[in-house]
Order: sequence, then structure tokens, then C-alpha cells
Amino acid sequence: MIKKLLHLSLILSLVACEEQQTPQTLPQPEIEFTAVSFDALPNWQNDNLALAIAPFNDSCLRILNENTEYLSNSKAKISTSVYQNICRDFINLQPQNTEEFRNFIQEHFTPYQVSCQGSAEGKFTSYYESSLNASLTKHGPYQYPVYGKPFDLIEFNPHDFDASAPSKRYVGRVENQKLVPYYTRQQIDSQPINAPVILWADSKIDINIMQIQGSAVATLDDGRKVRVGYADNNGHPFKGIGSILLSKGLLKPGKASMSHIKKWLQNNPDKADEIYHENDRFIFHRLLNTEGPLGAHGVPLHAGRSLAVDRSYIPLGSLLWLDTTGPDKEPLQKLVVAQDIGSAIKGCVRGDYFWGSGADEVLEKAGKMNSKGRYYIFLPHTYLETTNDSQNNSAQ
Repeated sequence: MIKKLLHLSLILSLVACEEQQTPQTLPQPEIEFTAVSFDALPNWQNDNLALAIAPFNDSCLRILNENTEYLSNSKAKISTSVYQNICRDFINLQPQNTEEFRNFIQEHFTPYQVSCQGSAEGKFTSYYESSLNASLTKHGPYQYPVYGKPFDLIEFNPHDFDASAPSKRYVGRVENQKLVPYYTRQQIDSQPINAPVILWADSKIDINIMQIQGSAVATLDDGRKVRVGYADNNGHPFKGIGSILLSKGLLKPGKASMSHIKKWLQNNPDKADEIYHENDRFIFHRLLNTEGPLGAHGVPLHAGRSLAVDRSYIPLGSLLWLDTTGPDKEPLQKLVVAQDIGSAIKGCVRGDYFWGSGADEVLEKAGKMNSKGRYYIFLPHTYLETTNDSQNNSAQ
């Protein structure tokens, strides 16, 4: 027994000795920004920057009304007041063409490559504004409700009650004087809920696609067109229809684009509800009077120039240089504005490219994009100085 204990003691001593001799690997920072030159941006001299003037102007007008210390309170600590000064300069100048806008950007910003835990490569998908046929009243083929935000939906944030508690949004309803989770998709489909019906559609498939994309243009039975946008959600986690069909072997790998998903749902109406109900997340909508679909930044999205991001890392309203490929492997190297978010858009190098509005031909384009790529964020020239000052102060 003593020999066994001595043997074990020797092994433990050797292990401890090896651990002391092995250098510790420091964890990579969650997100890093590395300054680069404008010449390092692929296609910087050839992009038609004038197409990004209007979306940046929209976001600037929004930013000028913000009163937070940092934009979006994201991990890219961009001073709101500094950015507001830049936006004022932009609005006063009102650049009219690519060259004027390029000069403005170079005078006010430095491009930084965004890296996530040491890697600058991330995933880029795309989305679009879908379409559906609808009516203001329930009749004929128009039997499927498009719900507005429920009257009994309540938002709760523990930070509002306890400053030391984390800030997190919860969604629920009151039952027996107790806050409980809001109804799941299956529960909403199986019973009336306390919510307005803003439209009646003729296709449950089109409603579900609209919920995935976040918005749609509805053609009414009287010929008018109305825009439908995001209003809120039921607070439950999102699970994509494509991933559900793949996990069940109902679609083959590489065939989970939106067009393939739509065809499967059309060909299997008896099984569609079962697939829908595996996604507990339900989106509520509202009617809009805007020139384009409304993004999370509260401004209309622009085809090919708006990007959905994870705003916990990238502030809404910030300029980004996108370097990825489209669904047919064509280069997408251009200036975009962070103007939207999405349930599946998570991570510091992750983007969802807004393809535009249209029917099946746009769906085909947007639905099959799944590309590797990277992006660069344009930060005010003062960003590096203030970051270094902050690090020096914390070190002292």
C-alpha cells in the first residue's frame, strides 16, 4: 500500500512539474479591431459609394436623437457624441457623389478589420423582403391571420428593478397575477389570442416566410400594396425551418435554401404544421408607411447596402466594408450600413445581407447565400486614442 502511495505521489509530482514548465496559453480576446489602410480594403476605389449615402443619412438622423454614452452599447465602444459630430458634418456637407463621400469617410474614419477570437473570417447570409397576397377582411382564400402585437404581451427587464441585475429582455403575459412566458407558435396556432389581426393572407407558407425574413409587401385583394414590418416577437427561441428539415433528413445537405424549403412545404401540406411548430418563435407584425422595409435601427433598409449584424458587437448605424461572395460566388466588396438584426445573426463576424424586395426570383438569390467572408468597421479617428487612454487608466 505504501509503495502504491509513493508511486502515485511521484506521478503527481511529475505532472505538476510538467504543468509548471508548459507555458500558459492566454485566451484570445472575444473581439479585436485591427487598424488597416483604406488601400487594404478590396475594391475600395471601385465601389459606387454614392449608393450608400442615403442609408447612412437615414442612420445619422437616427443617431442624432440617441442619448446613450456609446452607440448601441455594443462591445465596439463608439462614443455617441463623437459619432453625432460626424453625422452633423455629413448632413451639413451632403455629399452628392462617390468621390465626395469617399473623401468624407477618409477624413473622419479609420477602417478596422474585425476579428473574433483571433479569426477575421465569419459567416454571411442574406435575406429579402418577401411578398404575400392578403385582404383586410377574412373571406374566400384569405383565411390565415397576420397578427399585430398582442395587447397582453408584456416586456420585463430585471435591470429596471435592480441596477446590479443583468440587463435582459423577457417577454410574457400575466396569468393569475404571475408573469409567465408568452404562448408558443403551436399555442398561437391552436387558439385565439388577444391580438389584432392586421391582415388575412391566403397562404400560411408565405406568412412563415415573412416571419423568417421579417417583412413583406402584401398585395391586397383590391389591388393596393401595403408594406408589413416587424412589430415584436413572443420571446421564445428561434429554430430555422431549414435546420429542422435537415435534422429530419427531409432535405439533403446543401439543399436548405429558402426556395427548396418553400417547395418542400408546398409539396407536403399535411406535414407543414408539424415543422412550423418545432420553431417556438412567433413574429408579430405591423403595417408600415415607408419607402422600404424597416430595420431594427428604425430606418428603411436599402437593397445591397443594409446589413443585419449582432448589435452586441457592432453598433447599429455604423459603416462597414463588406468582403464576401454572393450566392453565385460573385464578389461582394462594398460599403454597407449596419441597420438590422436577426435571431440567427449572432457573433462578432456575422452578417445578413439585405438583397432587396421581390418574389421568387429574389428569394432564389437571397435564400441560397451562405458565404465565408470578413468585414471592416469604420471607426472615428479618435477611437484608437480613447481606447488606449482607457487601457492606460485601467492599468494604473
